[in-house]
Amino acid sequence: MNEILFELSGRPITVLETAVGGGLFLLALIVWLIMKTMREIRLRAEADTAATERIHELESHLSQLLKSQGEMTGRMQTMAEVFGSRQSDMMRAVNERLDGMGHKLGLSMADTSKRTQDGLRHLHERLAVIDRAQATITDLSGQVGQLQAILSNKQTRGAFGQGRMEAIIQDQLAPSGYSFQSTLSNNSRPDCLIHMPNGAPPLAIDAKFPLEAFNLIRNAETDEQLKYAQAQFRRDFTKHIQDISEKYLLPGETQDTAFLFVPSESIFAELNERFEDLIQKSHRARVVIVSPSLLMLSIQVIHSVLRDAKMREQAHLIQAEVGHLIADVGRLNDRVGKLQSHFAQANKDIDQILISSEKIGKRSRKIEDLELGEASSGADPQGDDAPQLAMAPDR
Repeated sequence: MNEILFELSGRPITVLETAVGGGLFLLALIVWLIMKTMREIRLRAEADTAATERIHELESHLSQLLKSQGEMTGRMQTMAEVFGSRQSDMMRAVNERLDGMGHKLGLSMADTSKRTQDGLRHLHERLAVIDRAQATITDLSGQVGQLQAILSNKQTRGAFGQGRMEAIIQDQLAPSGYSFQSTLSNNSRPDCLIHMPNGAPPLAIDAKFPLEAFNLIRNAETDEQLKYAQAQFRRDFTKHIQDISEKYLLPGETQDTAFLFVPSESIFAELNERFEDLIQKSHRARVVIVSPSLLMLSIQVIHSVLRDAKMREQAHLIQAEVGHLIADVGRLNDRVGKLQSHFAQANKDIDQILISSEKIGKRSRKIEDLELGEASSGADPQGDDAPQLAMAPDR
């Protein structure tokens, strides 16, 4: 045992020392292995404890997720039921609204059609009145021809003076178309004023023909008496024409022409044949000499003018009614266009509602069919392993 095996730094190492050293080294190695094994066992125990806690934590988190999924499923079912009831209520309200709008549109179209027919009927009635007026004008033109035949006759047509003039005017005009013995602004009083249409000044008529001087001409037996009677008639007639021009021709108040009524056709004819110079003087003084037939014709012409003015007023009324009818038709077209646009917008809104309800149904089915995956064992303990649901935005 004391045999020297080798020398270390000049010191001999024996077998015993070598055996003791090897035993100590082996003991130290065994102790180190035991300690290492115990450390590994302790580390494994600590790791098993952390894993157990992590498992408990994951189990708790998983139970919470399952509970949340159950609550979410119940809520989504409730939302699906609510959306289904809301969609049915909305469809019912839309259908009722469309039915009401269709009924109102039908009533409006029927009312408009009735008004249009009434307007057309009134228009036809007015046109019938115009046709009758045209027939009356044609009859008046025939009467004018008859009056021309009457003018060729030189026989007397009635009494003399103002009574004859008043009878002719009263027979031809309405009471509102004339006035007798009216006073003008210069205090003169013409025998008659004929009221003209459209606010024009009235026409003055004088019936004071100098019959005395004209009777002297008829009763003259000698040439001297005839010359004296003619000279006297010219003076009286010229003075009377001048008085009519000065008293009855008032600018802005009466017409610029006045009538001098001659009570006999024979006197009127003889006046035109034998006293042409007096006719010229009266024309220059803007005084028209008329016989009973000419006065009748003139009054008939004035009556036709008054009737034509009334017809023009009626024509303006007809044109105004036609304009109103055209405006009503234009408003009807605009309202039908607006109603059509409202129907188009309502159809578009209904399509959008159906699209939204379809998307809600799809998403409800996706949520009902959703499956949660198991958590990964290598996940970060501090991280949130809850699955995220990506919801697409609704348009």
